Amino acid sequence: MPVIPHVFISGGQCAAAFERYRDIFGGELSLTRSKDAPPEARMPGASEDSVMHAELTFGDSRIMGADDPTGDGGAMTGVALNFVAPDVDAATEVFESLSAGGQVQMPLGPTFWSPGFGACVDQFGVPWMVDTSQGDSSAS
Repeated sequence: MPVIPHVFISGGQCAAAFERYRDIFGGELSLTRSKDAPPEARMPGASEDSVMHAELTFGDSRIMGADDPTGDGGAMTGVALNFVAPDVDAATEVFESLSAGGQVQMPLGPTFWSPGFGACVDQFGVPWMVDTSQGDSSAS
């Protein structure tokens, strides 16, 4: 059984974040907004346009999320989403897209374990690690 990451996006930005991830990774995006649920199932105080459930499926991967129900906008700590690219060129493209408007924590580059690895926090506050498949030797 797979473990599927679920992220809470602050500031009512879940739809924008998941649309951006779809732009980067491709795939199928499903968004369920509060207004799509019966009134008794809605989160108290949530706007009708808030995202209750987002799901992006691409390749063998799936990411789920929602607008942060606490509304506190606190930073995500202690976890990062990890994407493994097939080669350094793909890793570079994904890393540049994810880090645009965000913060680079470790620039993408060769490490002792990978021909290309980098870490960033995207513009929506989600921490990411981008790695390159061990089979890629283009950075050697």
